[in-house]
Amino acid sequence: MSSGSTVAAVASPPGKGARAVLRVSGPETSRLLAAVWAGDDPVPAARGMYPGRFDDGRGTQPLLLLLMPGPRSYTREDVAEFHLPGSPPLVAAALERLIELGAQPAPPGEFTRRAFLNGRLDLTRAEGVLSLVTARSEGERRAATLLLGGGLLDRIGALRAQLDVLRALCEASLDFDETDTGHVPEDELTERAEAVSRGLNEALAWERAREPERGLPQVVLVGVPNAGKSLLFNRLTHGEALVSLEAGTTRDALRGTWTVGDSEVELWDTAGVESADGDVERAAQGIGLALREGADLRLWVVDGGRPPAELAAEREALGTGAGRFLVWNQVDRPGVPAEPPEDLRRGLAGWAAISAAGGGGVPELERRVEACLGLSGGAGGEARELSARHRDALAAAIRTLESGLAAFRAGAPLELFAENLRAATAELDRISGRTTPEDLLDRIFGQFCIGK
Repeated sequence: MSSGSTVAAVASPPGKGARAVLRVSGPETSRLLAAVWAGDDPVPAARGMYPGRFDDGRGTQPLLLLLMPGPRSYTREDVAEFHLPGSPPLVAAALERLIELGAQPAPPGEFTRRAFLNGRLDLTRAEGVLSLVTARSEGERRAATLLLGGGLLDRIGALRAQLDVLRALCEASLDFDETDTGHVPEDELTERAEAVSRGLNEALAWERAREPERGLPQVVLVGVPNAGKSLLFNRLTHGEALVSLEAGTTRDALRGTWTVGDSEVELWDTAGVESADGDVERAAQGIGLALREGADLRLWVVDGGRPPAELAAEREALGTGAGRFLVWNQVDRPGVPAEPPEDLRRGLAGWAAISAAGGGGVPELERRVEACLGLSGGAGGEARELSARHRDALAAAIRTLESGLAAFRAGAPLELFAENLRAATAELDRISGRTTPEDLLDRIFGQFCIGK
């Protein structure tokens, strides 16, 4: 998208909430603000936070405006954040109004991409933003924070500067013979190169240590008793969970391994969500709640034949937090709709219609869960690939520098050593984004959520 355009997107999670955030960035931000501002005070122009009202073309709604004129903003462009009531219809109306007035819908990662292109962030910090918003554990959060804080850039930036100085000394020495004052002795060149090599190896060790151990993604089956969770658990994991028509059969939490595409996930079957009277029931509900809160994805298993009012209440009880995926079960039974109603699936991570008893729809469920978790080329898989990108570039820089240094010591000409230094510098520039090809940038920023 052209950097001269003005983009808008919802920057808060989907679904209901106390507040939603609409973000706008670009040269037309002031014009758009003036068109939707319905407050009693004049249209704000200075940096600050302003209460007012937003005119969405159908009415007005309460607004808290955060105005950040460029270049003192995340994108270094004029940025406005409209904090609005978190009702999905109101948010949709506000976004539609901004687009009607000329804003372009922002693709995934567009705001962070503009921050990178405008020099606010280098590529490692942009990747730190991505790693932070997709972190699934405290270890991943810490690793992302180190990257976002510039830990890698600080190291390679200093080393790149040393390579520049070393290459300049080599090129200066080419113009002088050993008797001239401009000549740099070979010992000094090799000592400087060895120091850079040690620094690169230290940076590689830091980057390897930064990445946390990644366990299997955790997926938890949730729902009311007799929705078909245990039957589905057995089908997906080839397990032997007790299955009965009697409600409340599952008391403890059962763990199995589910192969999704080319990857494995940790699948948990928990007690049906219900009120708990006895100590055993309360303990079972507590275990299930803890697993649901720590899950990467919750598969909400629903008996598609239940009354819509009951399903709506169950959805509210499911709460927010980790990704929620609707499994519309028992579609093989007479009278069960082939797919869930739109209002039931709105705001969820996805849905699939299946028969846990007969197996129908299970392959499609696996494909959609694979996409939600970012496995096998999805967002999570790309993020892991991009983390390895730093290590690969550092290792390539080390190999290039050390091979050039060994050849120089063996009598290779100074011109060849200078070329090795240039190639090692280019490897470091791949990390920071100075020489990153456009297709790689597309892949990196395409992994972001819309609005980030």
